[in-house]
Amino acid sequence: MQIYLPIAELSVNIFLILGMGGGVGFLSGLFGVGGGFLMTPLLIFIGIPPAVAVATEANQIVASSVSGVLAHWRRGNVDFKMGLVLLVGGVFGSSMGVWLFAFLRDIGHLDLVIKLSYVVFLGTIGALMFIESARAMLRTRRKAPPKRRTHNWMHGLPFKMRFRRSRLYVSAIMPLAIGFLVGLLAAIMGVGGGFVMVPAMIYLLGMPTAVVVGTSLFQIIFVTANVTVLQAVNTQTVDVVLALLLLVGAVIGAQVGVRMGTKLRGEQLRGLLALMVLGVCTKIGYDLVATPADLFSLGIVVGQ
Repeated sequence: MQIYLPIAELSVNIFLILGMGGGVGFLSGLFGVGGGFLMTPLLIFIGIPPAVAVATEANQIVASSVSGVLAHWRRGNVDFKMGLVLLVGGVFGSSMGVWLFAFLRDIGHLDLVIKLSYVVFLGTIGALMFIESARAMLRTRRKAPPKRRTHNWMHGLPFKMRFRRSRLYVSAIMPLAIGFLVGLLAAIMGVGGGFVMVPAMIYLLGMPTAVVVGTSLFQIIFVTANVTVLQAVNTQTVDVVLALLLLVGAVIGAQVGVRMGTKLRGEQLRGLLALMVLGVCTKIGYDLVATPADLFSLGIVVGQ
């Protein structure tokens, strides 16, 4: 069953889009990520223009994140104070990112920047997460004591705040910086930024994995909502029909993912997320260097 997407200007299989939304929603609830790092490349792979994929995916992330947060909130796994600090940085970062998105599109380099950003960020973070999770699982098998958290330069930063749910007393500067970076990536790459935020909150801030997932989703809701509104107003690249189809599948999938996530240990979740991130990175990297089937093609600038 085909349905026409007015902004993307092509027809797609409705069940394919619903299935993709459900699958990414499942990952959102399982790992505490918005799922954009997977959905945006998938949309591009099936022929959706990159500009439309990025702007529309931000809208889908809102729904899957809301569904996931509600499930984690009922379990008491959301640090709202930390989420609000992250959100302040995220709003500034996403607003700047939308401006940069429009600028890159105007000069004709948007598609290349999107794909290169995926390769660099996904490759780096995926490799680091995989190495750390593998070491953690080896320590668990050997029944070795976990590594003690040591003090570093971040603990000397000013403007410290106490986050009781996360059992932390750290400077507000680090959460603000992490939120800003994630907001910037949300606008440029069409991602919730969870693949950056989750490891940053675990390894830089030292938050418990169980609390990280719900808190990450809480922040992602508002940052991606801000991106969606700004993209719709400034670049006109949000395809409402595509977004609604993705939303339906995402809400259902997120609830299933949260239930599955409670059955896995923290290091197992991080290892699975790392493998998925590296897989997407490999596919995008291959497409950048592989010889295309059609050596010549017509480029269409969406929204102009």
